[in-house]
Amino acid sequence: MDPATVPLTWSTSLTTWRWDSAAVVLIVGLCAGYAWAWRRARQPEPATPGPVWCFVIGVATLIVATMSAIGVYAHVLFWVRALQVLLLLFVVPFFLAMSRPVTLLRGALGPASRARLDRLLATRAARFVAHPATTSVAMLGTPWLLYLTPWYVAALERSDVAAATRMFLVLVGFGYFYARLQTDPVPRRYSQLISLVISIVESIGDGLLGIVLWLGPLIAVDYYAQVGRHSGLSMRIDQSIGAGILWLVGDVLGVPFIIVLMRMFSADEKVHADAVDAQLDSASEDFAATTALWWENDPQLRDRMGRR
Repeated sequence: MDPATVPLTWSTSLTTWRWDSAAVVLIVGLCAGYAWAWRRARQPEPATPGPVWCFVIGVATLIVATMSAIGVYAHVLFWVRALQVLLLLFVVPFFLAMSRPVTLLRGALGPASRARLDRLLATRAARFVAHPATTSVAMLGTPWLLYLTPWYVAALERSDVAAATRMFLVLVGFGYFYARLQTDPVPRRYSQLISLVISIVESIGDGLLGIVLWLGPLIAVDYYAQVGRHSGLSMRIDQSIGAGILWLVGDVLGVPFIIVLMRMFSADEKVHADAVDAQLDSASEDFAATTALWWENDPQLRDRMGRR
């Protein structure tokens, strides 16, 4: 079936699928690696059902984004392409990061390999690459570069560029959520308050991109003109819908992430409060011991004086 000649309907959206070799290689590699680590993990915590289900949801979303009607019509309709970008950059990496792959890998390695992994995470390069600011800049800048440079047309016209782009989007998104969620061992842990502030700034950046695509010039005009699509949508309406998806749907998809960040921030604050209380209790006991009368430290004198 040629998606350029068959309009996208509810029926075709459910029945249209295609084989994507690059996506299959990525999916098989992810599943094989995760299954191997899960079977060899020496720590019971990473093998709990929650992370495993997150991995399954992430892989299932990757299949839908690359081989369902979304993958078929992504090179024909601007708004479908925008939906695919959101899934690959945001949804798939979020669930993959929540599956705690680094923790699972660490539990599957032997003592020597685990020590090497820990040393790698402690390097300056790892701290820079996995810094929340670094990953957030990459996450925020990637859509701008994709849509406002020749990269967008190249990914539509060349299958190798398209495959590399899909993998790159997943990689950038995973790095972003790995550094922000901190459910796995990270080079350095930061307060979740920083992540909440970054999220506010990012929502503004996403909105600006949506406005630029909505009100700005048409993108990839020559490409879409020669595709010969029969969707019934003009290029302007198609791009406007895509801009709305990137802006509004992106914000909606960010709600679960914000909820997770708030829960983690609350947990961090509780741990910090417990640590402060313990320090205050210890300081109070030390102060009481140093300010007690000299005879209170002698049991016999304390009993004679009637102090119990």
